[in-house]
Amino acid sequence: MHKKKINLVWLKRDLRSQDHEPLLKAEESGLPYLIIYLFEPSIIRYPDTSLRHLRFVYKSIATLDQTLKAFNRKVNLFYGEAKDIFKYLMGNYDINSLYSYRESGILLTWERDKLVKVLCRKNHVHWYEFQRDGILRGIKNRKDWEEKWHRKMHEPIIKNVYSVSNLAVLNHPFVLPENFKDKLKSEQTNIQPAGEVNAFRYLNSFVVNRGRNYQKHISKPLESRKGCSRLSPYLAWGNLSIRQVFQFVGTHPNGTKYDKAFSAMLTRLFWRCHFIQKFEMDCSYEKSCINKGFELLEHKRNDVYIKAWKLGLTGYPLIDACMRALEETGWINFRMRAMLVSFFTFNLDQDWRDGVYHLARLFLDYEPGIHYPQFQMQAGTTGVNTIRLYNPVKNSEEHDKDGVFIKKWIPELTNVPVIHIHEPWKMTSLEQSFCGVIIGEHYPAPIVDLVESSKFAREKIWNHRSDPSVKKDNNRILNTHVNHN
Repeated sequence: MHKKKINLVWLKRDLRSQDHEPLLKAEESGLPYLIIYLFEPSIIRYPDTSLRHLRFVYKSIATLDQTLKAFNRKVNLFYGEAKDIFKYLMGNYDINSLYSYRESGILLTWERDKLVKVLCRKNHVHWYEFQRDGILRGIKNRKDWEEKWHRKMHEPIIKNVYSVSNLAVLNHPFVLPENFKDKLKSEQTNIQPAGEVNAFRYLNSFVVNRGRNYQKHISKPLESRKGCSRLSPYLAWGNLSIRQVFQFVGTHPNGTKYDKAFSAMLTRLFWRCHFIQKFEMDCSYEKSCINKGFELLEHKRNDVYIKAWKLGLTGYPLIDACMRALEETGWINFRMRAMLVSFFTFNLDQDWRDGVYHLARLFLDYEPGIHYPQFQMQAGTTGVNTIRLYNPVKNSEEHDKDGVFIKKWIPELTNVPVIHIHEPWKMTSLEQSFCGVIIGEHYPAPIVDLVESSKFAREKIWNHRSDPSVKKDNNRILNTHVNHN
């Protein structure tokens, strides 16, 4: 049987139509090509994945399909394991080349990619993997990395154009199950809308107006919801490339008015890639302490503490409000994320691994390369970063002075006077009765003493930093992950 010669474009975290190198190369090849996306059961079942991620992907693809429709193209969806799907495609087509971006993913996706690479070699398929957002593969240290990243950010943005496809509709056995598709199509209120069009809408509103207060509002749990760029989900799933955002913000006329704000935002784009590069070089961040010496630091698992933290019932209003906001909307600002990790690992004295997947599932903008290195940095297990123990009461008083954010997400505290909103357990019985909140009944008392748990954590973590096993691994970490320009 004669097999039609084609190319494939495999989409992963790059769900957009512009500044897309694999789609450019497919067009330039002169061969017909199919665009594919795989919903893989092993990845769907993995503890870092949630329905909100999958919905965002599905709806991003639906938006992309609207763009491609004029060219008789669409993203072909598959439900199955990559190995089986590629075997099928290679059995039914004469595939010349496979184009994709490199994925700085977890070990599971890395092992999957190695299986696909073997299949490609066996079937004489050339797999071209392109650099994503300035992240380099195969480097051993950071020599000249920053310079190369900036050079990449200043390269011209790819203006993708599309030819009209004459390929017949692909019928295959890896169709999405109807019940799964129904879940993907369902709506969740308060979650940012997916897709390239919405990504540019958020980007434009940031540079036109919202970004003016970026520095002023970045640490505040309520104001940051408008003052921050809110581009992280679109960057995580590739509705926008880092380069598109870098150039759009960097060249916008409002840069003269909002110079400091825009500069601060662009710096964070760089740091975003810096952390992904760490994970690209060592994906063991997901499951092991990056400083091996911290594997010796013991934590006694407390399921009561873990459950209270996950449910937003710790008795500390800002902690609980952040967790509930995250559960409902998929987003909180960086400082509040760091505070949640700090409280979990230091004040509750829990192993970071017992909380890391929970937040991964909640974050709409979950990006493995940021999530695991950042989680470990906030948990104090790198050995080389400053230990930051965030005080939830102090942060509450400084960044949610009137308790507006707290009361929005903890309605049971609505009638608590501002003077007590940061520490409601300090109200007298009469005051509790007066505002209709009995601590321990309507809202929990603090599950740990903040002063005592903070003192215990400081002594524990600082003492362990002087352990020879920690010091021994510090040099390796610094030589690998610190910029050497």
